[in-house]
Amino acid sequence: MSQAQFNLIDWIFVVIYFFLLIWLSWKKGWQDETDESEFLLSGRKVTLPAFVATLVSTWYGGILGVGEYSYQFGISMWLILGVPFYIFSALFAVLLAGKIRLNRALTLPEAIGRRYGENAGRLSAIPIFILVSPAPYILMLGLLFQFLAGGTAPFLFYATLVALFSVLYITVGGFGAVLRTDFLQVILMFSGFAMLLIFAAAKFGGISLLWESVPASFRDITGGQSWQYILVWFFIALWTFVDPSFHQRAAAARSPKTARTGIFISILFWSGFDFMTAFAGMYGWAILGPELQEPILVYPVLADQLLPAGIKGLFFVTLLATIMSTLDSYLFLSGQTLGRDFLAGYFPFASRNRLTRVSILIAALLGILLIILYPSVIDLWYVIGSVLIPGLLIPVLGIYLPLFRLKNIFVHVSIIGCTLLSAGWLVMGTLAESEAYDYNYLGIEPFYPGLFLAIFIWLVGRNKQKKMI
Repeated sequence: MSQAQFNLIDWIFVVIYFFLLIWLSWKKGWQDETDESEFLLSGRKVTLPAFVATLVSTWYGGILGVGEYSYQFGISMWLILGVPFYIFSALFAVLLAGKIRLNRALTLPEAIGRRYGENAGRLSAIPIFILVSPAPYILMLGLLFQFLAGGTAPFLFYATLVALFSVLYITVGGFGAVLRTDFLQVILMFSGFAMLLIFAAAKFGGISLLWESVPASFRDITGGQSWQYILVWFFIALWTFVDPSFHQRAAAARSPKTARTGIFISILFWSGFDFMTAFAGMYGWAILGPELQEPILVYPVLADQLLPAGIKGLFFVTLLATIMSTLDSYLFLSGQTLGRDFLAGYFPFASRNRLTRVSILIAALLGILLIILYPSVIDLWYVIGSVLIPGLLIPVLGIYLPLFRLKNIFVHVSIIGCTLLSAGWLVMGTLAESEAYDYNYLGIEPFYPGLFLAIFIWLVGRNKQKKMI
């Protein structure tokens, strides 16, 4: 692996950034062990600016994966990784956000448990724990630091270091630490990519020239992908409905109106940032050429070639901030899901906040294991989403929308059956030696069998309920 050409001033900016993270997360000290609402949801008092900052930065942590896709497929990144999430985020705001804020549950598994019984809540904690795995973000940070250091140590060494650093500062400050650091992260996200685009345009030419210079497939909104593959990503965007980070932030908002309005404002920020990242990836193809050995590093390599000392360090801090904002949120969420919502049932006398802190470390270790199995950001998103979303979708919607409400037994069957079916389909597709970004078996993506089974269970369950009335 090549090494970034960093000067002392660049390293100073990186070191300052990490010291700021520690200061912002620790400045209020160790959170009260007895106040779960404060530790998990900041007392449900999150204001609109804080809500937007934390949602925008958390939901856009896969920055290197976005670069990998836009470098290879161009503007279709907007369709695959942008538009589906705008649509379902808007639906989440209209249908669920206000109801979640009024619900007394502090976490998503707790909400499932209140609606369908304690066993269902504990069962749902297992797939939710994996759904919010920090694995993709540990992978990206490991690659980024390996690039900065020139590969002087194995990739897993860097990945482990950054994961443990995040564990260190999150376990102290709780959700309040995540909120305080996310203000910094979102400012860095936009300013850093604005700088990269300015220097790229100065080097190569404006966006109109870039548009004429890239291959025709880059200008094709589908990017040459099959419609079945594109449709899968629209279904994977249903992730929004079952993602605990959305639920956590809606529950933490000062009011239902704050939650709804904040999501719509966040969609505007995401669409603007998608414009910046898509064209930055295409500039990477135009300036670096199509032979880049590691497309996932297109932004770091492009910045290393274009940006002067100091500004280069600031841009790398931007990449760190974009990834870290999601890593810390997902580590915290996966830790609270495993510790509070699953393990607490087996250790009733232990402090739930302490169990959450121990589970944050376990989540980091699981993330490291997953990146060994799937060393691609796009693959991790695809695999986790395809396997886990179908089984959770109907039960989660049923918490708040009567149309999707089922008897407890059907909820258990949905969570277990749909997850196992999609996982089995994925394994069979993998054994069939499918190409990259393609795990289908018998020409069918693994998301679909799980989703069809979920719909079938819902229809049977609704029919049973009608007959009982």
